[in-house]
Amino acid sequence: MNFTRDVVGAAPAAAPALIELTRDGERRVWTFGEITDASARLAGRLREHGVRREDVVLVWLGNRSEWALAMLACFRIGAVPVACPEQLRAKDLRLRMDVVSPALVVADERNREELARAAPACDVLWVPDERLWREGEPAPAAELGPEDPCLLTFTSGTSGTPKAVLHLQRYLAGQTLQAEHWLGAEPGAIAWCTAASGWSKSARNAFIAPWLRGATAILHDGRFDAAERLELVARERVRTLCMAPTEYRIIAKRTSIPRLPDLRGCVAAGEALDPGAFEAWRDATGVQVRDGYGQTETGQMTGFRPGETVRPGSMGRPLPGVDIRIEDGELVVDPATVPTFFSGYLGQDPAPRDLTWRTGDRVDVDEDGYLWFRGRADDVIISAGYRIGPFEVETVLASHPAVVEAAAVAAPDDERGAVVRAVVVLRDGFAPSDDLARALQDHVKRETAPYKYPRQVVFAQELPKTASGKIRRAELRAAAARD
Repeated sequence: MNFTRDVVGAAPAAAPALIELTRDGERRVWTFGEITDASARLAGRLREHGVRREDVVLVWLGNRSEWALAMLACFRIGAVPVACPEQLRAKDLRLRMDVVSPALVVADERNREELARAAPACDVLWVPDERLWREGEPAPAAELGPEDPCLLTFTSGTSGTPKAVLHLQRYLAGQTLQAEHWLGAEPGAIAWCTAASGWSKSARNAFIAPWLRGATAILHDGRFDAAERLELVARERVRTLCMAPTEYRIIAKRTSIPRLPDLRGCVAAGEALDPGAFEAWRDATGVQVRDGYGQTETGQMTGFRPGETVRPGSMGRPLPGVDIRIEDGELVVDPATVPTFFSGYLGQDPAPRDLTWRTGDRVDVDEDGYLWFRGRADDVIISAGYRIGPFEVETVLASHPAVVEAAAVAAPDDERGAVVRAVVVLRDGFAPSDDLARALQDHVKRETAPYKYPRQVVFAQELPKTASGKIRRAELRAAAARD
């Protein structure tokens, strides 16, 4: 099996595979034939730089065609790509490179300075450079088995530093389950997953799942703008739309949603979509937003199927064949029933597929088998669909000379669902002020991905702690909910 050869290369060569929308406003349509040839030639370039089967390639690109080409080039020769969000900063990149030891980095010229700060100990291929995929000899497609390494994706770091999740080749073919029973992309139609490169949802739904279904994918290399998003959905005649709940929510609150006659399916995942946003989209377009649930380690496991009546606030029912149950309020799953279940964390023991996987999510189930998310068993912060580990934010804050210690928790927010709230204890000689709060926010933005910065900064004399010295996060969350 080889995804690049057997799925992309086997599609009708003249059929549209990808619509690329650049930051400069340019539009290009790639056919499956062009994508196959370009990725094969790029794979040849990877081999020229010494990349071999099972070597790791760090891909640090935005939502542009080269991101898809680099991923496919790795899949073609059996290399293992690890796509990283473009928002990451040098410290984030250095952490990831230390974990995965890449043989090569593929990066965007616009991020040259930040990558230099991360100091990769390997060659870098800079994009854009059409010679990378127009010239040179195509690399032959490797024969790969379902248990061969395929893809690395980092977790959000809920209880420490982010972990590298290793997926095997079965992960690619396994996306057929959710592509058919949740995403609902249709052959020959346009499917747009707006998730930025480097996230679990983008890894499976930006182009892999659409191409498994013979659909055309969209990559838009631009910042989110509510009015522009609606304009592009209408102009490109999008049939299936996959967005973060926050994007649906902001569009519903800030703009007037048009009829969008070509739209047939909307899906969301990452956090619960509130009834108000659900109703706004349904009333305007006649299309229900179908929620779903999955994790970086598992891939998609639940969802409302195409054509199914949605129960607003629910994350649907298990996908066909997936064995899910509730134990002591926690969602658990049989890994053997999840075709996209991971192999393990890089550098650690393999994840056993014969044991129960505990998700760490508190979930209820109703009499009809529909699942309802009630919160995390750990302290992860879900903001605008991003999963933010408090440990990372706290570590960066503590590195500021004014800070003794800090705690990061979720604070309710009407648009983002939640935002990061930092409770900060200052060193002697520093006084609370708005200027210092902004300085701390800027410090976090510089040191880690900007989406992790605390939108609320609260100063305290001390942090509430247990007798064993652990921070009482529940107390801080309760305070955030009251404020």
